[in-house]
Amino acid sequence: MRMSVTDQDLAIAAAGGDGQAFASLLDRHYDRLFAFCFRMTGRREEAEDLTQDICAALPAKLAGFRGDAKVTTWLYRVAMNAAHDRRRKQATYAKASDGWGDWETNRTAANAEAAAQLDWLSEAMRHLSDDLRDTLALVLDDMTHADAAHVLGVSEGTISWRVSEAKKALKALKAKEDVA
Repeated sequence: MRMSVTDQDLAIAAAGGDGQAFASLLDRHYDRLFAFCFRMTGRREEAEDLTQDICAALPAKLAGFRGDAKVTTWLYRVAMNAAHDRRRKQATYAKASDGWGDWETNRTAANAEAAAQLDWLSEAMRHLSDDLRDTLALVLDDMTHADAAHVLGVSEGTISWRVSEAKKALKALKAKEDVA
């Protein structure tokens, strides 16, 4: 006469590293565990992920199984804790990511505006004299007036005057465009 192996026996053996006992325990309870996870999450894909996460963590969790509760009760508790952990992580992620969409939208708009201004400036500089355009191109490239003067072979005062004249010309061009 053969005695049937109980869930308790399988859990204790699995906790001791018996792979066959672990497989048998999962075989007995996987469908019930999945159904419970489905009820907890409400989505099949989420339930599948949660069930797999629980199964992957189960060998380590079994080390803490004391046998003072039924295996099914203990397993439901493990599943419930895992579902709660997953919900907390999702809520934390959602809270952390809240506002990133707005930030990205604002960043994209700012970049587009900066690009439009740069395009306008590049086009407008074509209307300047060669001396003013060359001077402005150097200064806009973060070159000091002294360095620009050295490159162009003029005095630093001439660079300052050219920058001032270029600004006046660009301001007049912008005002003319705004009226049109």
